[in-house]
Amino acid sequence: MHFASRYVVCAGREIHYTEWGAGNAETVIAWHGLARTGRDMDDVAEYLSARYRVLCPDTIGRGLSQWSPNPAEEYCLGFYARIAIELVDQLGIEAMHWLGTSMGGALGLRLAAGALRGRIRRLILNDIGPKLAEAAVARIRAYAGNPASFERVSELEQYFRTIYAPYGWLSDDQWRRLTETSTRRLPDGRVTPHYDPAMVSQFVHHPHDYDQWDAYDALDIPVLCLRGESSDLLPVEVADEMRRRGPRAVVVTIPGCGHAPALNVPEQWQLVERFLNGSG
Repeated sequence: MHFASRYVVCAGREIHYTEWGAGNAETVIAWHGLARTGRDMDDVAEYLSARYRVLCPDTIGRGLSQWSPNPAEEYCLGFYARIAIELVDQLGIEAMHWLGTSMGGALGLRLAAGALRGRIRRLILNDIGPKLAEAAVARIRAYAGNPASFERVSELEQYFRTIYAPYGWLSDDQWRRLTETSTRRLPDGRVTPHYDPAMVSQFVHHPHDYDQWDAYDALDIPVLCLRGESSDLLPVEVADEMRRRGPRAVVVTIPGCGHAPALNVPEQWQLVERFLNGSG
């Protein structure tokens, strides 16, 4: 793997991102899910870097990015959007494609219909739509808001294998990398997922963040939605409605997984590439 690890200050907060394919003319922003980090995008970013410059940020409060000193105000799509806008502006990126998993897709949707309208040329929503299933939100809040801790990294890996089983098949090496790139050690020496638990306050202080049908209907760009076959976050009826209204997304069901496809196998990479290239 060949990438650069970089830091930039956006909206007054230090943000970490990885960069793949530096020097390529077209840019893809690949944004991770709620309790994850930009390193989740390693496999698809490496694949796309043959043609694209791919930037994979850690959202504020996740991975190596700064934690918010004001969680109630800053852990929300509005503040994440400020960070994203400053990131692409500082890097001189005028036009881009957006690939977002779950929260990262919701952020891309908001930006494509709003502040980055006309600059985001193609949008890929990985198992996310303009409306969430409440039961899935409750499930995610239950584990994300009170992260487990363990004596050993190997125990944390087993925990990840359990709670992220809906991602579908990952190799042993991929599970190990997922664990090692999203682990932090607590003051007592135990290990826990690498994010600020306060980030789930988004659902308390910004309860309507993910209600985005108006933004979706305003889109006038090509949209691809990847839906995990057994996803509990993106109901079939919402995906069907996404086909019928607004930009009339192309919806592809990914077999053998739920929320959310891990973007870690060639079949998924090729789907993404064909859409970005305008050939699928």
